[in-house]
Amino acid sequence: MQPFTTISGSAAPLLASNIDTDVIMPKQFLKGIDRQGLDRGLFFDLRFLESGEPNPDFILNQAAWNDAAFLVVGPNFGCGSSREHAVWGLKQVGIRALIGTSFAGIFYDNCQRNGVLAIQLSEAQLKQVAAVVSHRATAQISVNLPEQTIALADGSVIGFEIDQLRKQSLLLGLDAIGTTLQRAEQIRQFEARHLAENPWLG
Repeated sequence: MQPFTTISGSAAPLLASNIDTDVIMPKQFLKGIDRQGLDRGLFFDLRFLESGEPNPDFILNQAAWNDAAFLVVGPNFGCGSSREHAVWGLKQVGIRALIGTSFAGIFYDNCQRNGVLAIQLSEAQLKQVAAVVSHRATAQISVNLPEQTIALADGSVIGFEIDQLRKQSLLLGLDAIGTTLQRAEQIRQFEARHLAENPWLG
């Protein structure tokens, strides 16, 4: 995975509550045998009109946010089914972090496993971020994972908390397997010791 250190870009506000994974990645895009084309499916029913043309009212189709690196989202984002395709689609369009107050549990874990930072703020902090990034002129932010801060265009800086194991994995660009392999030597030592203590397993 691509490591996450300090990333700057525009942050698009998408503040509706309970946006589920079927909205993020509709079921018709789950038919492929690989991950190709999920960028097209992301928020498909919101991004496109029935004619197939981009919906000019949708935030990611507007000039200040059409290359957004971040989404500022409403509570319980990613609820619904456990489809990992939702996170894959977010990554394919260039979303590196989500900023909200709460995320569905499985979705939150899927973000971690795929290198998307999910930042949980208080309601007051989220309102502050949303108020700034909702304006075209101040949509740019910078997320500093080592320092655990979000720098807004108005000069304010907001801190956030994150589990240290998740943080380290994101900084190093490691998925669950990569994180485990960091302890490969300890695993081998355990295997050797366990076999020596239980030779009948050999």
